[in-house]
Amino acid sequence: MRLLVLADTHVPTRARDLPEQVWQDVDRADVVVHAGDWVDVSLLAAMHARCRRLIGVWGNNDGPELRSRLPEVAYAELDGLRLAVVHETGASAGRERRCSARFPAVDVLVFGHSHIPWDTTTASGLRLLNPGSPTDRRRQPVATYLTADVQRGELRNATVVALGPAAGPGVRAGR
Repeated sequence: MRLLVLADTHVPTRARDLPEQVWQDVDRADVVVHAGDWVDVSLLAAMHARCRRLIGVWGNNDGPELRSRLPEVAYAELDGLRLAVVHETGASAGRERRCSARFPAVDVLVFGHSHIPWDTTTASGLRLLNPGSPTDRRRQPVATYLTADVQRGELRNATVVALGPAAGPGVRAGR
């Protein structure tokens, strides 16, 4: 199962639309996960029209219309993998401890908000993933999103995709 993981798209405030490369990966994905800050319901509608399956939550920049259509926290089981999605997890200091306590029955937690790619595993075994942002890199060298595979309850090949020059080890440059 092929995953595309997005967050902090901020369309249309930070970009008019998602980069074409992201839309191509949307079309290839079995499941698209979006960890909030869509900003406008039109992107949610466009995703629903193109995605085989969409798992999304609202973020702090999402207004009442998006909040009425999306949960604050989403849970899903993907080929045996227990996934949760939330926009904010708080400060990076103590994140692993807080998330392990809040999501004890989850294998992977996808979050957003910081626009900073993040991939760690807590002492309890919870994998924390933040794809960064494909439209608003803030203080990061490049805009990013994440792809991964799920097979028999395991997350595999989690890769931060850089939109522009590669940002370092474990990052693949966009096509």
